[in-house]
Parts: sequence; structure tokens; C-alpha cells
Amino acid sequence: MYCILLSVFFPILSGLFLLIRYRTPLSGKTEGSVRKTLVTLTGLFLIVTALLTLSALLTAKEGFTLFYLTETLTIYFKIDAVGALFSLLAVVVIVCAGFFSFEYMKHEEREGRYYGYYMMVFGVINALCFAGNLITFYLFFELLTLSSMPLVLHNGTKEAVMAGLKYLFYSLCGAYAALFGVYFLYKNSETLTFTAGGVLKASSIAEHGSFLLVVAFIMILGFGVKAGMFPMHAWLPTAHPVAPAPASAVLSAMIVKAGVLALIRVTNLFGADFLRGTWMQTAWICLTLVTIFMGSLLAFREPVLKKRLAYSTVSQLSYILFGLAVMNEDAFTGSLLHVLTHGFVKAVLFLCAGAFIYCTGKTRADELRGIGRRMPLTLWCFTIASLGLIGIPPTGGFVSKWYLALGSLKSGIPVLDVLGPVVLLVSALLTAGYLLPVTLHGFFPGADYAGENLQKQEPSKIMTIPMIIMTILSVIVGLFPNAVVLYMTVIGG
Repeated sequence: MYCILLSVFFPILSGLFLLIRYRTPLSGKTEGSVRKTLVTLTGLFLIVTALLTLSALLTAKEGFTLFYLTETLTIYFKIDAVGALFSLLAVVVIVCAGFFSFEYMKHEEREGRYYGYYMMVFGVINALCFAGNLITFYLFFELLTLSSMPLVLHNGTKEAVMAGLKYLFYSLCGAYAALFGVYFLYKNSETLTFTAGGVLKASSIAEHGSFLLVVAFIMILGFGVKAGMFPMHAWLPTAHPVAPAPASAVLSAMIVKAGVLALIRVTNLFGADFLRGTWMQTAWICLTLVTIFMGSLLAFREPVLKKRLAYSTVSQLSYILFGLAVMNEDAFTGSLLHVLTHGFVKAVLFLCAGAFIYCTGKTRADELRGIGRRMPLTLWCFTIASLGLIGIPPTGGFVSKWYLALGSLKSGIPVLDVLGPVVLLVSALLTAGYLLPVTLHGFFPGADYAGENLQKQEPSKIMTIPMIIMTILSVIVGLFPNAVVLYMTVIGG
């Protein structure tokens, strides 16, 4: 109990402390010493939060009620296998991106504000992972939007402010659509506690089954906004380019996965047996396939690297949603494996893009010609991560997409059972088309390339080590996928 509470509220309170203590920009003769203290404190807070989270995952087996909102609505926490998986991913990504930011954010203003909200996001994500019922989840789902928006608009430019407002508007609209569904789900269910197999009353299914399918679809659309699902995906490619690179890494690898986790919870509450074979399932699958293809195509056409990666996130997240929508064991396994793979891979890609910007100031993919001569280690990390996103063995992307295709073929849904793997393959080809040219032109710029500066210019170790760690993990997921599934089973009891 205490480990769960500490893993949630320690980082939130730490973030508030940083916001209050370092509310003014660093300046003057004491800038160096003040910044060193700020970075040291943030690093300590990150490590302590990570240890508290791991302790909670290992020791907390029983759920508990923190307090009652009303006589029947509770703030309830409980760790299950799915929450443990998302939490473990969050620990790795947020800690690695946090240490990367210690060097990257040197030339940014208002670092105290950035690290304050960064720590708060860590705590809120833990709360989402450990939420035991839909009310608790929804409360922190809203808090995640409010705490992460300042990371998007951090640099304060007009473009950043507009991107932050767009993120806020889309997220709140989606959350309110989901809240509409929460009302009716509460009225027609036995409980809102997360459980497999569904919580709907048999009498409600018999009397209001058609209406409840509409409610389920509205909730999927609402929570799907955070996951960048068509047609409410436009905030993602607007927010990523203006946010600092480590914030983009966390946004793409973890924050958007709050939408994925929400859809897993919603599907479990309604019950796969109730949703399977209905118009709602067909419509959901169609939306995910449209998003997969559209996101890949837009990424292929986008010249700005971070925006290209943002469109890629739109596409790749819908791989996960496609597996959830298919609603069978193989597809669900593929979805969870892709949660891990995409989390590590996309964090690496955004950190690499940030390293390119930090060392060269270049933001467009076509400006990175010959970058492999200057930053070979960074480009190797980018390349291996790209292979994972494409789905080439032995990376995790190959295994997750294998399970997704297998689950689709086993679903027996007319047309869509075959169309699913076709769209996945076309998307993989487009993914290769928008990622591999960076590697090819970076390592093999051509005989006519004279080179701006052939001297190596790798970023510092505090930036390269996090990239290397997550690159290795993306491969480990592909080499030992069964170990990941077994781990989830053990944690889930």
C-alpha cells in the first residue's frame, strides 16, 4: 500500500517543490551552481521514484481504497499484469529521457518549470498504471493532460502555445466523451473495478444492449484521442515538433499510451464477449487500419524529422489498437509486445533526433546527409531502433507484428481478417521508406559529398547512454518475447 502511494505522490510533490523552488529562470553569477543543484535534485527524485515504483511492483499484491468520493465511488489502487507492464516501461523511459535532458536542457530557459512538470507526469503515469477502477483512472487521466501540457508549450513561442492549446482542447474533448460513457457504464454495471470478463448486468445487456454498444464506441473514440486514433489525431504532429526532444520521447513512448491503457480497461469492463462480432468491433478495426495507413503515408511525405516521427507515432499506436480491436489472445499478445517495443524504439528515435538538433542544429531529415561520419554512435542507435519499428528480426517489432497478423487471420472477420495483415505490411514498407533514408544518407552520403565537418561530434555520455540502454532493450524484447509474457503472468498472480 505505502509503496504504491509513495510511487504516485512522491514524484508529484517533488515536482511541486521544484516548481516553487526554481520558479524563476536561472541567471546571474550563481547560474552554474543553482543549475547543478537543480539537476542533482531532479536526478535523485527520478531514482527514488523508480525504486519506489519497482518496490511497489514486487511487493504490492492487494488492492486498497484510499478514500471515498461518494458512498459508492472510491479512489482505489491495485496492481495487475497490464498495469505492471506499463509501469515498468514508464520507469525505463522516463528515467532515461530525464537523464538525457540534463544535458539537452542546458540551453533552454525555465528548467525548473520543465523538471517540475516532468516529475509530476511521472507520478500521474504511475497512478494511471496502478488505478484499480475506472473512477480513479479517469481522475488521473485528466491530471495527465494538465501536467503534460506545459512540457509541450515549454519554449513559449506562439507555435508552442498554440500546439499546447490544441493538445488541451483535443484531450479534454476526448475525456468528456469518455465521461459520457462512464455515466452509463456505472448505471448498467455491477462495479467499475477493473476485472476481466466484463461487469455489465445481464438485465442491462438484454434491455439496452444496442445502446451500450454506442456507449462503448463513444468511450473508445474519447479515450482514443490520447492515443492519436483517427479522426482526432491532429494534435500529435503539432505537439511533437515544438516540445523539447526528451519531452517528445516521453510524450510518444508513454503519455499517448495512457489512451492505450484506457482502451484496454474499457474493453475489459464491457467484456470482449459482448463486443466481439458487433458493428462496434468492425468500426473500431476500420478506424485503426485507416490510422495505420494514413499515419505511415503522412510520415513518408514529411521532411521535418520530429514531425515525421510524430506521424509515425500516430501509425504505430494504431498497431496496438488494432490488436485490441481484434479481441483474441494472439492479437492481444501482439498489442502488449508492441507497447514495449514502440515505447523503447520511439523514445530512442526522438532522443536521437534531439541529439542531432543539439549537436548540429538541423531539424530536417534531408539535412542529415553524412551525419554518420560525425555522430556514428547516435546514428547506429537510430538505425537499430528504425529496424525495430519496421519489424525486422531480431527486434521486438518483428515479434509483435507477427502476433498481430496471426491474431487478425484467426479472427475470422470477413475481409478485415486478411486486410489487417495487408495494411500492416504496406505500413512496414512505408516505415522503411521514411526511416532508412536517414541511415543510408547518413552513413553513405555519396562520392560527391565533401562533408561539413568530418570530426566526430557525439553528444556527452549522459545523452548517449540512455539511447544505448533503450536500443538494447528493444532488441531484448524481440529475442525473449516469451519471457515478457511469462513475467506479466507472474506479476498478475
